[in-house]
Amino acid sequence: MPTNKLAPDHHDAELVLKLYDLRRETIMRQSRDAIAKFLPRGAEDVLALTKPEHPQNAAWRQVSSYFEMAFSFARHGIANPDFLAENSGEGLFLFAKVQPHLAQLRAATSPLAFQNAEWLVANSASAKQRFDIFRKRVAGMLAQQ
Repeated sequence: MPTNKLAPDHHDAELVLKLYDLRRETIMRQSRDAIAKFLPRGAEDVLALTKPEHPQNAAWRQVSSYFEMAFSFARHGIANPDFLAENSGEGLFLFAKVQPHLAQLRAATSPLAFQNAEWLVANSASAKQRFDIFRKRVAGMLAQQ
C-alpha cells in the first residue's frame, strides 16, 4: 500500500476541484439530491436500494460509487486523506447513514462495499471528526421521525 501523502499540494487541489466539478453534472446533482434524502431506518432500507427495480437504484449506484472512487484516491496515496475528507463531507454523510448496516450490506452484496470510506475514517483525523458529527446528525434525524 502506498504511503499517505503527508501534506496536500496543488495536485490534491486540482483533483478536489475536478471532483467538485463532476458533482455539478445534472444527473449527478439529481442522484445526490435523491440520496441526500435517503435515511435508512434499518438494513432492509439499504438493501432495498441495491435492487435494480428500486426507483433510486441508479442514484444509489452513482453516488456511492462516486464517493468510493474519490476516497480510493486517499487510500492509494494519490490524495492527502485529510484534505480530501475536508472537501468530501457529503460522502462521509452517506457513509454515516450506511455504516450501522454495513455488515448486512456486505453480506448481501459485496464484502468490499464502502471499504474506501471505512479506510478514510480509520486513517484520517479529519474524516473521523466529520464522520462522528454526521453520525450524530443521522441519529438526531432518525429520532425526529
